[in-house]
Amino acid sequence: MDDKTIKYEIPTEMRDFAEKSVEQARKAFDGFLSAANKAVDTFHGSSSNMQSTASDATKKTLSYAEQNIAAAFDHAQRLVRATDIQEAVRLQSEFVRSQFTTMQGQMKELGEIAQSAARDATTKAASVASEAAAATRSATEQATAAFNRASQTAAAAAKPKPPVK
Repeated sequence: MDDKTIKYEIPTEMRDFAEKSVEQARKAFDGFLSAANKAVDTFHGSSSNMQSTASDATKKTLSYAEQNIAAAFDHAQRLVRATDIQEAVRLQSEFVRSQFTTMQGQMKELGEIAQSAARDATTKAASVASEAAAATRSATEQATAAFNRASQTAAAAAKPKPPVK
């Protein structure tokens, strides 16, 4: 044998079975993602900022999971169709490089979402603290004024009155 590459043959029945199995797994996972997205929509029905941000991050994460799983299924189908070991190794290498780049972008975007949520939460907390401080100041001023009026009234009441003639 002069050819240094080792050829292998996958029987047609086995290849067909593998392709059907990958397709069935893809359909089952699509059903799971659909149900998960519906659950997220139901769970995050409130309109508050934090819940909205959490909902957006959850949806983004599910979207990334869906993209990554779809890429894995596509990769599995290409591997099943590989005609030799070299092609399978090449496909695997391309898949790993592609997924690494994809996941870097996904992690960067999730980091930006987290930073934005932290900024929003800090801004909201500062605003609430400022409002609370203003309300406390106002209440203190009102209490001081009421105390001063009460003191003046009490002092006036305590003054001896000149005898009535």
